[in-house]
Amino acid sequence: MNLLKRNDLQPGDALLVTDVQNDFLPGGSLAVPRGDEVVPVLNRYLKIFTARNLPVFATRDWHPEHHCSFRTQGGIWPPHCVAGTRGAEFAAALQLPPSTVIISKAITVEQDAYSSFLRTDMDSRLRAANISRLFIGGLTTDYCVLNTTRDALQLGYQVFVLTDAIRAVDVRPGDGQRAVEEMIALGAQCITLQGVAG
Repeated sequence: MNLLKRNDLQPGDALLVTDVQNDFLPGGSLAVPRGDEVVPVLNRYLKIFTARNLPVFATRDWHPEHHCSFRTQGGIWPPHCVAGTRGAEFAAALQLPPSTVIISKAITVEQDAYSSFLRTDMDSRLRAANISRLFIGGLTTDYCVLNTTRDALQLGYQVFVLTDAIRAVDVRPGDGQRAVEEMIALGAQCITLQGVAG
């Protein structure tokens, strides 16, 4: 586990909060086991980044009503995060600052998007803000966090995965652990609050 001291945070760093939405929390239509546990941890990361005037990005699934990923349309998931519904809202306890840049993804009927970069302007927004290092947490380890990390690394960003602020769906037991191992193999570094806050 790589340690990163608070003083090591620098201009060019950004926090990326991935899909912490009601439908992925307990009681939601696609609830992630212990998904709510990421919220207080992410809030601590948010305080650290905002105190240093470092940018925060937050992604959200923002699906049309008949999205291709839904079982009713032949997909693998129950309907979730339909644009404009309570299920698509960020967790009420998540303390996103007013300056948060919100990126909506998977907004077309015909294509799913696990990655925060797929058919979004994430890359152009990060480059406009001169971001070179991404600190990624949220939901879920084995889908959106994994695919976002893959794309970020391929695009040349340095990635730190916040392992205390991610949770897995684990459709197959062990998917989350395999995802972490893959992200490390691809070049991501895994850290926790201890590594950021010192």
